[in-house]
Amino acid sequence: MAYQSLRLEYLQIPPVSRAYTTACVLTTAAVQLELITPFQLYFNPELIFKHFQIWRLITNFLFFGPVGFNFLFNMIFLYRYCRMLEEGSFRGRTADFVFMFLFGGFLMTLFGLFVSLVFLGQAFTIMLVYVWSRRNPYVRMNFFGLLNFQAPFLPWVLMGFSLLLGNSIIVDLLGIAVGHIYFFLEDVFPNQPGGIRILKTPSIFPRINCFFKEPWFL
Repeated sequence: MAYQSLRLEYLQIPPVSRAYTTACVLTTAAVQLELITPFQLYFNPELIFKHFQIWRLITNFLFFGPVGFNFLFNMIFLYRYCRMLEEGSFRGRTADFVFMFLFGGFLMTLFGLFVSLVFLGQAFTIMLVYVWSRRNPYVRMNFFGLLNFQAPFLPWVLMGFSLLLGNSIIVDLLGIAVGHIYFFLEDVFPNQPGGIRILKTPSIFPRINCFFKEPWFL
């Protein structure tokens, strides 16, 4: 019964959030079990473009470090805000959600060529948090029972918390920057006088909706 309940709860998670969160957990589990090492996963332009280790373009978004506080903290925020976006402003728009993933990942990869970042998963999480927070500006937030603020301040609060923990804020700034670019191009610029919608999901992408509805995927 417990297994069936967990399985049912798991399958109720929207497909993109389920797939990405599961991939992150399985990648971390594989590292913990020493089936693979972080050295096989990290972002390295030379290994990618000269040695054709193309998988690094994806795996660097899937590893958040060894199991511990930092990993759990990132997983909670990734799961929560990825799911709320998919069930909220992207409800019924799976193709658009996947396109946002690809657009954000592409920009972060470009920026990653110029900054010394080997794993971009945390930046990707901050991007999701930023987009959700800007689309829900009137939601009141509470951070560990200490701070009360409006949703748009959440990415900056997380950056401050990261700074208190002694982590580099470059990752957070990258996530905020990419999130802002996406939000501006998708939500702000098209509504300006003379503005147009620059980010258009390619026509082939709507087929993704059918892919995620296939029973075998569940």
